[in-house]
Amino acid sequence: MGLKLKNLYDDFRKPDTIKAYAKLINDEAKKLKKTINIMEVCGGHTHTIMKFGLPQLMPSNVKFIHGPGCPVCIMPKERIDHAYTLAMQEDVILVTLGDMIKVPGSKGSLQDARAKGADVRYVYSPMECIKIASQNQDKKIIFFAIGFETTTPMTAALVNTVVNKDIKNIFFHINHVTVPEVMVELIDSRDEHVDSYNNQIDAFLGPSHVSVISGSKIYDKFPKDYNRPVVVTGFEPVDMMEGIYMILKQINSNRCENEIQYNRVVSYEGNITAQNLINKYFEKVSLFKWRGLGNVPDSGLKLKDEYSKYDAQVIYKDILPIDEVEDHKLCICGDILRGMAHPNECTIFGTACKPSSPMGSCMVSSEGACAAYYKYGNLI
Repeated sequence: MGLKLKNLYDDFRKPDTIKAYAKLINDEAKKLKKTINIMEVCGGHTHTIMKFGLPQLMPSNVKFIHGPGCPVCIMPKERIDHAYTLAMQEDVILVTLGDMIKVPGSKGSLQDARAKGADVRYVYSPMECIKIASQNQDKKIIFFAIGFETTTPMTAALVNTVVNKDIKNIFFHINHVTVPEVMVELIDSRDEHVDSYNNQIDAFLGPSHVSVISGSKIYDKFPKDYNRPVVVTGFEPVDMMEGIYMILKQINSNRCENEIQYNRVVSYEGNITAQNLINKYFEKVSLFKWRGLGNVPDSGLKLKDEYSKYDAQVIYKDILPIDEVEDHKLCICGDILRGMAHPNECTIFGTACKPSSPMGSCMVSSEGACAAYYKYGNLI
């Protein structure tokens, strides 16, 4: 009998193993001197927490705080308005990843732009832009690139192909962001108007796929400089339970370290080839606005100046909107992304704001905390 996909994850979802870790966690929790708030940075972790009912297995002094690790959720309306404006140009085909289609900006969503006649396409791989460009040589193909370190190498690979093959009708609007800088912002904000969210975060479950690319080395500063342990953890429920157990073990043994639970995939150094490709084409921007967090220093990427002829933000700078845009007054996505609120605390959650009619980005994305609570909340 051949190997099936479920054979690869069945062992990481076994109820007996999950319950065994729950007992270990509860035993460690009895030794804690205070309530421990653990932030899972990644939206994929949030969905695992909700889908498998992990809060029910936690002792009362171990709490989850949901982090901003959803690339669609953190995209500010200003950048969505950029995408909308570019899509509405007659000679443009705007290409992006699927979740971006429904995120509302101040002018509407890309789905709305498509309804008005814009040519908006979503892809699973940025490399699909090559075929689109070949079939539409009279059009400008603009790839609206989003994502953390996980997806940045794919965009870099597309840039590399465009440059090496001298493809003249593919351009880029870069919206890639990096994880460590926003983790710092959450616990040590440099904004005088922010109180670092009262330092509620005691430890981090480090994101999985980001760490495959960047390596766990990017979290060294948190135990060293901020006294926050980090455990890079896989997505399955057994992975997460083991990661939580490892954090509590650290705290109870007076250790503060950067550890890897997900060692079947993640290494300390990460994917050096991917890192080199990213560094070849991209550089940091001094400030990048995150929805709900404001401008976070050094947390975004842009094409290097030598590749500016491919940069849609440079080419279309005269038509791209520059005004600040506020979120809907009733939407608390910002507080959710900061770990200051849970989705079910929002007054419009599940009523005015649903996946079929989202008012905030956390409900749109498949990785969003609101989408997770809406889909799995009845399991908790």
